Order: sequence, then structure tokens, then C-alpha cells
Amino acid sequence: MANPRSGVSGRTTVGDDDFTELLPDTRRALAHRLAVAQRDGRLPAVVAAVLRDGEQRWWGSRSMVDGHAPDPDTQFRIGSITKTFVAVQVMRLRDEGLLNLSDRLGQHLPVVGPAVGEVTVRQLLSHTSGLTNEPPGPWWERTDGALRPELADLVQHPPLRHEPGRLFHYSNVGFALLGALVEQLRGDDWYTVLHREVLRPLGMRRTSALPDAPHAGGWAVHPWADVILSEPLQRTGRMAPAGELWSTVGDLTRWAAFLAAGDDRVLAAGSVAEMRECQADGEERYGLGLALRQAGGLSLAGHTGSLPGFLAMLWIAPEERLGVVVLANATASPGPAFGELSTDLLRIVAEREPRIPEPWRPLASCDPQVLALTGPWYWGPTGYGLRLVGADELELAPLTGSGNREARLHRADDGETWIAEGGYWHGEPLRVVRDANGAVSHLDLGTFVLTREPYPLDGPVPGGVDPTGWRAEKW
Repeated sequence: MANPRSGVSGRTTVGDDDFTELLPDTRRALAHRLAVAQRDGRLPAVVAAVLRDGEQRWWGSRSMVDGHAPDPDTQFRIGSITKTFVAVQVMRLRDEGLLNLSDRLGQHLPVVGPAVGEVTVRQLLSHTSGLTNEPPGPWWERTDGALRPELADLVQHPPLRHEPGRLFHYSNVGFALLGALVEQLRGDDWYTVLHREVLRPLGMRRTSALPDAPHAGGWAVHPWADVILSEPLQRTGRMAPAGELWSTVGDLTRWAAFLAAGDDRVLAAGSVAEMRECQADGEERYGLGLALRQAGGLSLAGHTGSLPGFLAMLWIAPEERLGVVVLANATASPGPAFGELSTDLLRIVAEREPRIPEPWRPLASCDPQVLALTGPWYWGPTGYGLRLVGADELELAPLTGSGNREARLHRADDGETWIAEGGYWHGEPLRVVRDANGAVSHLDLGTFVLTREPYPLDGPVPGGVDPTGWRAEKW
């Protein structure tokens, strides 16, 4: 029977709901890749999970002990993935108005000294503060945190290796100081705050500062022989916000889903998306507490982690609505066997089961004045097309050629201004300029004038137009 609203006879629809679970061939390919990584990487145990559309769709594990492979409820130490939790805590403080990302650390932590106090919260979150990688003293990951009881004990002298804001330089010290910042502004231990404000609302009951059975033991594997050595467990004290947490695949799939979509109980989607915006773009790309990378054609955000005895990876591909978590109990893994595992698992799903796009649908409403803005516009002789792609969203793209600037524009509260997102014009306003009669004269995009014709004689082109106009010449 025809549907009068759609103009389609009968019903033949395909959507993501029809492909909730992964196909058997995909699941086998994931299991095979995990088994190869455990063998070639000589990992005592490894457990992994893939999520799609915010839900865990597959998990698998392998172990050196038959019948004792970890499951999604087995805790592992997650190392620097801890930093993503600290970053969310800081963003919560920002959203509550308790700090600005441009604030100097010394405005909130006056005890850290003049040089350290000048670095900003944003620089700390993005590893552009210039602070040293590590605190002074012996290797902090293998020594008792009681060796560094005060904040001043975390700072080397001199404390900076680079001018703040100049380049990416990974700093465990920086995130330890961010944890202290959370404590200062909340008046409570950073982990207590994390549990109350983040873990509990998200139902992450198996993420903790101390191991809680069932949990894996940490091992080192000899580089030249198939023998293993138990790694000691140390409390890292004030360095804990840089890498102390324990968690499970089950909990971290929830965390990955949160980092992809946000949750108003913890942090709004817009603020989580802001964390994924690149702040440091060089050999390493980094946002606000999240590493960024390209792999297998996917744009990824997430983090890796390591502490003696443990390795961890968490990545999300928001555009594909995919995510992956991998946990292992080895200090290191030879070659690319472990390092490429997480992105390979994502690639297997993305290639074998590409996401079914949403069907095209017309807009539910349309402002006639906005519709009248659509069509061709010209910046000098360069043609652009302006399309209405949402109730309050426009898209500006070049009509021909490549490498020209383009922008997505969102309507501001005044109704006549649109704000560009991404690319050259990111953050710049597009104003609709009208003449004395109220008719649209031109568009002004960050001072770039766009007119309905290329260089109109009587138009508002800066510098004017040759009065002889366009002409043909015989040369």
C-alpha cells in the first residue's frame, strides 16, 4: 500500500536497528586479530571490546593460562587513560564558572611557584605548558608516592623545558597539577570528587583508585626469552591523576560512549566535543585531555596508557559511531602487535560493516528569509554555493575547484548573524547586510564580502570595480 506522506509503495527500509549485532564473520575476524596480538605481542592476558552506537557489541580475551582469560569485569590498571577523567573534571569546573581555560594556574594554586603559576589551564590540558615530562627523583611509576608528599616536590628546577604555548610536550607533571587544581576548587580529594561527580552518575562501579578483585596482576616479559617477571604495585601519591586508576572493559566502554556523545549528568555534548578539538598540531595532535589521530581512514580521539605491568588503549571514531577498548597486563609488547591492535579492531568493523547512513528527509520547518539567502555567491570571481542544511545551519562551499575555503555556519541569537565552524573562518561571523529598503545587499564573512554577481559594478566591493566592467579582449 502506498504511503501518501512518503510517496513510496510498500515498505522496504534498512536502518542501523537492523544491524544491531555484529555479523558472525566480523566477530570471527575480531577474535582472530586479538589472538594474533596476544601471541605475537607475548601478552600474558588481553581483553578487548568494540562498541557501536554507544553499546558494547563484541568482546573477546586471550590468556597464557587455559581457562583463566579475563572477562569485561576484570580490572586492569589503565595508566594515562586516567588523564581523560581528570580533563572531564576540569571541564566541569569550567562549565560551572569556577575557572576559565585561559586562567593562569597560579590564580588557583599559588603554591606552585612563579614559573609554573604562569602556565594556563588550557596549556596543561593540551600538553603545551612546556613543563617537564616527569617529576624529580627516581622513576615515579615504580616508587612510593610518599617520596613526593607536597606539590612543590612534583616540580623540577628549572620546571619548564619549553616556552609555554609553543609546542606539544607531554607532561605527567601537568596532569598531577590539574588533579591538585580539582582538589583546591572542590575542597576534596580528586578521586572522591571523580567518584561522586563522574563515575557514579555513569554507572562505572568497577573504576577505582585501588585494585578490586577480580583484577589482573602486572607482568614484564623478558625481551629475549619467553619468561615473565611479576611487576610491583606502587601507589603514586600526588602523581595519581597522571595514571593511577584501575578499570574494566565494561566500564571503559561506558566511558568511550560518554566521550563520543556526552551526558548532561556529567558534561554536556558540546563540552565533550570541545575536548576533541585540536589544540596542539605537530608530530602529536592533542585536544583537551584527549589524543587525536588518523588511522585506517578514521578520525580518532582517545588515549593510551601504561604503567609497569599494564598497557591500555581507548579510542572512539565519533563520525562512525564506533569505539574500542583494549587492556593487557604486560609492561611492554614487542613491535606493532599491541600498538596496532585497537585501530585494527576498529578498521575490521568499519570495513566489513560500514555504518548505514540516515535517510534523507526534508526539513521540518524553513524560514523563508533564510531560504532566500541560498544559492550562488561570489567572493570576487570565486563562486560559492550557500545551502540550507538545517533549521539554523548553512553550508558554504566552493562551486568549482579544490582547496578553496568552506564553512559550516550556525545561526546566532540575533537571527541575522551566522557563526562559522571549522576551517579558515572558524569562529568568524557571517552578517547579512541589508540596504535602506531592507533588501539583502551582500554577505560579510569576517570582512570577506560576498555578492550575488562576481564584481558587480554598483555593488559593495571593497576598493571598487573598474567602471568599464567585464570585457572581451583580442590579444
